Amino acid sequence: MSRYTGPKFKLSRRLGISLSGTGKEIAKRPFPPGQHGPGQKKKISGYGMQLQEKQKLRHMYGLNEKQFRNLFDKADKMKGMTGENFMVLLESRLDNLIYRLGFSNSRAGARQLVAHGHVLINGKKVDIPSFTVSTTDVIGLRERSRNLSTIKEALTNRHHIPTYVEFNEAAMEGRYLRLPERSELPQEIDEKQIVEFYSR
Repeated sequence: MSRYTGPKFKLSRRLGISLSGTGKEIAKRPFPPGQHGPGQKKKISGYGMQLQEKQKLRHMYGLNEKQFRNLFDKADKMKGMTGENFMVLLESRLDNLIYRLGFSNSRAGARQLVAHGHVLINGKKVDIPSFTVSTTDVIGLRERSRNLSTIKEALTNRHHIPTYVEFNEAAMEGRYLRLPERSELPQEIDEKQIVEFYSR
């Protein structure tokens, strides 16, 4: 299954969460899209709830089905709780950390920055959005990429930087300080449902 490229606002309303993190998508119309959206009270089965949680997380991080499943299988082989490990692995992706540092307004935009060769890890170019960043790695930009208007605009509009990363304004680079704790990751996701979905 390929990556979703349809209307993001409609998808956010269908899943009941803000995929952009701004909340704009569901602020005015907090109900599913379509003719029967308002006042809709549809009973969801156990399987349906598990599928919905999986889709929420998958679309939030912008992965296709194969990438998502492969990362889950990797988390399943790690020590500890599979659900939490899975979310930490998602958070450790390079495209996500570019978004968290504020170099881009969205994960899709961050993925494009990486794919176009604008990003450096410890001074070396990395153009793989799914690259897993290790703690203490330094994430920076190529010299000629620092003046891109999209990056400057994103940094100007940045609202919040998580405590597990730090940003050096003067050097225009960030560092992945430590693995995030579950309390610092999206609270609207019930990762136990995703584990149950893949354990069927």
